[in-house]
Amino acid sequence: MNVINYQKKLDQLIASLKKENRVPTVFLHSCCAPCSSYCLEYLAEYFHITLLYYNPNIYPAEEYNHRVAEQRRLIDAMNEKVKYPIRFMEGKFEPEKFFAMAKGLEKVPEGGERCYRCYELRLREAAILAKEGGFDYFTTTLSISPLKNAQKLNEIGGELEQEYGVSYLYSDFKKKNGYKRSTELSKEYDLYRQDYCGCVYSKAQRLEEMKERGE
Repeated sequence: MNVINYQKKLDQLIASLKKENRVPTVFLHSCCAPCSSYCLEYLAEYFHITLLYYNPNIYPAEEYNHRVAEQRRLIDAMNEKVKYPIRFMEGKFEPEKFFAMAKGLEKVPEGGERCYRCYELRLREAAILAKEGGFDYFTTTLSISPLKNAQKLNEIGGELEQEYGVSYLYSDFKKKNGYKRSTELSKEYDLYRQDYCGCVYSKAQRLEEMKERGE
């Protein structure tokens, strides 16, 4: 399989933007505040960012509300420091869409086909809204996690780019110590760091793993 270095693609684009003295807009889908922290710090030097919090996979509703509140709190705090102010948009909380998508895939382990379809569900909403909003690019924070498949995420982003006619910002935010930096920023801003990805299936798998370890 041909593995593409998506961070290199992003580096090349940023170099071009700096040379042209251009600051485009990017519609950034975020999975959670901790993962977004580094992405925001990094991209706010080169882009006007609107962050989209659209995650119909989160379970239960109380967890969703906690995570979205942390996202808002982080943006408010970071806006005191970043070069270009970050805007926030909360998408609809539509768990029924997630469960419809996951039907028949309930027993698939984390990191498999169910996750890929969940990537697509959330990125599609980002692409639609980015197109409607006239943004130059759309992308997601998901690639910062060592547990997320950056190759698959960028493939899906590229397909949606063709479908909706809005450019996908190819990236792999875990590169350049991005994940490490996100953990540092999480401590700096005292962010809630969840111990499961978000959906009911990831929560069940996490609890089973803890049980096996005797925790």
